[in-house]
Amino acid sequence: MDLKGRLKTTRKFYFLSILLIVFVTRVLADKEQRGNDAPELKSYHDPESEEEDVRSGSGIVPGASVTSGHGVSQPEEGKQPAGEGLEGEEKEDLPEQPLQVEEKPKEVPVVIGGTAHGESCIFPFLFQGKEYSDCTTDGRGDGRLWCSTTYNYDLEKKWGFCETDEQAQQRLQAEEAEEQYQTVLRVLNATTRKSQKRELYEKLLKVAEKGHHKAMEKVAYAMLFGDYMNQNITKAKEMFEKLAIEGSPKAQMALGFLYAAGLKVNSSQAKALVYYTFGALGGNLVAHMILGYRYWGGVGVPQSCESALTHYRLVANQVASDVSLTGGSAVQRIRLLDEVENPGSTSGMLEEDLIQYYQFLAEKGDVQAQVGLGQLHLHGGRGVEQNHQRAYDYFNQAANAGNTHAMAFLGKMYSEGSEFLPQNNETALQYFKKASDLGNPVGQSGLGMAYLYGRGVPVNYELALKYFQKAAEQGWVDGQLQLGTMYYNGIGVKRDYKQALKFFNLASQAGHILAFYNLAQMHATGTGVMRSCHTAVELFKNVCERGRWSERLMAAYGSFKEGGTDAALVQYLLLAEQGYEVAQSNVAFILDQKGAKIFSENETYPRALLHWTRAAAQGYTVARIKLGDYHFYGYGTDVDYETAVIHYRLASEQQHSAQAMFNLGYMHEKGLGIKQDIHLAKRFYDMAAEASPDAQVPVFLALCKLGLVYTLQYMQDLNLKEVISQVDLDQLLGPEWDLYLMTVIALLLGTVIAYRQRQHQIIVPPRPPTPAPVPPPRPPQEQPQAQAEPHAQEETHNQGPAQEEEEQQ
Repeated sequence: MDLKGRLKTTRKFYFLSILLIVFVTRVLADKEQRGNDAPELKSYHDPESEEEDVRSGSGIVPGASVTSGHGVSQPEEGKQPAGEGLEGEEKEDLPEQPLQVEEKPKEVPVVIGGTAHGESCIFPFLFQGKEYSDCTTDGRGDGRLWCSTTYNYDLEKKWGFCETDEQAQQRLQAEEAEEQYQTVLRVLNATTRKSQKRELYEKLLKVAEKGHHKAMEKVAYAMLFGDYMNQNITKAKEMFEKLAIEGSPKAQMALGFLYAAGLKVNSSQAKALVYYTFGALGGNLVAHMILGYRYWGGVGVPQSCESALTHYRLVANQVASDVSLTGGSAVQRIRLLDEVENPGSTSGMLEEDLIQYYQFLAEKGDVQAQVGLGQLHLHGGRGVEQNHQRAYDYFNQAANAGNTHAMAFLGKMYSEGSEFLPQNNETALQYFKKASDLGNPVGQSGLGMAYLYGRGVPVNYELALKYFQKAAEQGWVDGQLQLGTMYYNGIGVKRDYKQALKFFNLASQAGHILAFYNLAQMHATGTGVMRSCHTAVELFKNVCERGRWSERLMAAYGSFKEGGTDAALVQYLLLAEQGYEVAQSNVAFILDQKGAKIFSENETYPRALLHWTRAAAQGYTVARIKLGDYHFYGYGTDVDYETAVIHYRLASEQQHSAQAMFNLGYMHEKGLGIKQDIHLAKRFYDMAAEASPDAQVPVFLALCKLGLVYTLQYMQDLNLKEVISQVDLDQLLGPEWDLYLMTVIALLLGTVIAYRQRQHQIIVPPRPPTPAPVPPPRPPQEQPQAQAEPHAQEETHNQGPAQEEEEQQ
């Protein structure tokens, strides 16, 4: 038995050794390959390229972002584009990429009825001189699928149906529903009127009742968010459950959100995690983003930077690949708390009157107004919808007036192309050259892109580098980004990671999304810098938050301004799940104001506390102070002065908050959660006054109170009775101190009496009024007329009694 046991142990050891050798060999090979191949960077999406998959391999495509070759960049099954995540959006999602699976032999159906019942179809078969490789409806008026059981149907006339009557009816209904869905969707994407969109969503509801999955998804999200339909979370949940059974990743993600937020279900983070995981496995990018945030913050899962990096990088790859030369739409982040505390601030939104004023200036020929409005409509944001047609019109007017910026932006629009403006490299090149010759950095950068990609001109890396350098010298962000890419890849220059890092950092300071992406890839792979998972995750998170789902921020804000508090709250809750700090603070603010009806009153403060905590963890100072307030007053938790002190101290030390310093001063003064110390209290009050001018008045009042309290406390500690009893005035002032005191009192009394008498002498009695001189009699011709004017009569009545007596005399 011992010998057999040893033999088994030896075999296991040899087997494990072989596995270990194979594993080490594979790792070394991977390291060697990574040493030879740098991670790929992403650039602007090339409109001439039809390749949608994110490639993994060596070399950065000029202007591209860094893409790691460790498998993350490999196309996933069912991977959906960045636009897929904005649930309930007006525009249709981009088509999903086909699953890359092994081709299986096609099943040959057995025909039903016809002239060859029970026989198998033959593919291809010949019908009316045309070959068919699948069942067809050609030649039939009822739309039923049929096939031939011999190659030449025209000769043999042997055929049968490929489906039963019931299957044919179901297929026809599905085709009809799909046609209706596409018709409604086209109108929905083209209109901007809310009333028409409401009518279209009612039509979508009818299509959804026929079992159309995409229509059900859109209607369910519309009900969940209150978009153009009455908010009905319960019905939305039922629809999501039906879709989840059918394997819809959007529905699985939505159910995970409902369980995470506790909307019409008992909150369960475990169920939420399961649904999020299934949604992510199905390719839902929002689910990936939520999981990335959860692993990054340790929300319901063990904190894992590497897991967060995997999820965030997958989403960021898709977001970065969709970035165009025009930069896409702007992301507007509005804090509801700031609007309430600072009513005068516009929160980055342009008032309608201001927009109309700029439009008036543009119509009058103001070039700057035309360029500004063109950029506003090109990118969208600040309360203005993206509109390429209006952007083109404004740029065209300014370009005709000789504005170089307008010329360059027209070049950008022609270079990218859109539904309104067809892509045209030649026209784009003409505008870029005009602007570049006049020294415009936008035109120089566009010309560099043309030479880099060979758009309308032969590829010339030297000229591309030259134009990018000119644009970068003038501080233009695109020139900096492209220079960084060329140095990273060694295109036209010697490869230099330090120079690449320098230009990527410069571009990131202007907020360029691809600069953040490229820096994230460099930090994730340790290329040119020390590898830092934490830094890479933060940069990737920034990129992910620029995806199309960020448009939901403005939709939620619009619902809030229109009075739809519950609709706004649900939308902000989903964005908060995705890790948007602004959404987390807005959720907490709405709950703190007790404006939501979907949660009971006893739930509001604990939920608000949860979201203040998440917002504070992302560095929001006000959220950190709110946490201190909640623990100080016992909102949503027990009163805990020590925890309140911890939060106030963090806000004071990390963000130098005047409010936190003032609160710490108060707690030191009262001894709440910390040892009472008047000196430290005064120190914190002084620090608050130095940190913010707004705190100077409250600090002055607090210091006055503190001084009074300190004086009273000093008096109590001093014990005046003992002090007075111990003082010997005879010894201190001499034996005749009482005579000195009486003399001083007498002198003071005499001074007061003399002063009072002098004041009485200064007062002079009023003199009688001096009589006014009698005017000499006027000649008869100058006497006033008998009829006096009313104004003169009023003056006579208003004369004083002294003047009346004089006139009588």
